[in-house]
Amino acid sequence: MSDTPETAYHLPRDLTLYVLARFVLVGVVAGGLLLVNVPLLVSLLIGLIVGLPLGLLLFRPLNARVTEGLARRNEKRARARADLRAQLRGDRADGAA
Repeated sequence: MSDTPETAYHLPRDLTLYVLARFVLVGVVAGGLLLVNVPLLVSLLIGLIVGLPLGLLLFRPLNARVTEGLARRNEKRARARADLRAQLRGDRADGAA
């Protein structure tokens, strides 16, 4: 995907959409089971178990965006941590002594 900061900016939105989509999927599976008279707790457990792999398949593009956003955020944090360590050692960020 592109190397624009806008992708990282959309991480909270993408992550929220992904989590909500997974909850809705569990609810739909559990609701369908409730309609055929499966007890609530059993329906929720089956919804969770079925919803995990099904969500990975159904929401693959959204999962990829979330994963990319998290990777970019982790890279940014690693660079900031390396800069801080360099400053603490007394090195200058621009390479001058």
